[in-house]
Amino acid sequence: MLLLVTAFTSCNQGPTLQTYYIENELKPGFASFDLPTSFINVENVDMTEEQKTAYNSVDKLNVLTFMKEDTDAEDYKLELGKVNTILKDSKYEELIRGGSPVDGKFVVKFLGDIDNIDELIVFGHAKNKGFMIARILGDDMNANKLMTLVSVLEKGDLDKNQLQGLTDFFK
Repeated sequence: MLLLVTAFTSCNQGPTLQTYYIENELKPGFASFDLPTSFINVENVDMTEEQKTAYNSVDKLNVLTFMKEDTDAEDYKLELGKVNTILKDSKYEELIRGGSPVDGKFVVKFLGDIDNIDELIVFGHAKNKGFMIARILGDDMNANKLMTLVSVLEKGDLDKNQLQGLTDFFK
């Protein structure tokens, strides 16, 4: 019995972004949405083989926002702290970070290795707005190949209705 309890508790490695997302997506102040890759119509876009591989490696995008005009409020600080604690876990590798203390900051992290990413995470928080967590999920995603998709996004036909929650965050 003791061995079973020890095995069970050692498997629990603390909170993850997925559990945070699930626990909070329906709570007041939070908004969430999931987007399949089909939200970008790429039928009429000429893509290189590298871009096709990158596009096909992405399955979906999960976004969770916490909108809070009073970013000095205790509940905002508490939620921001929870996300920062989760992202400090060594399993999340940092790719890039930027921003400013005045306007807001962002960090891009990933799970897996640089040539075989399982989950790409974009976390940003903006002064007097709140924060946003975007989880890009897929199979065998490659960071360098994903960067080639920027031009595809510019040329692709986006379903703007599906992006409403995300664009609201940046207004």
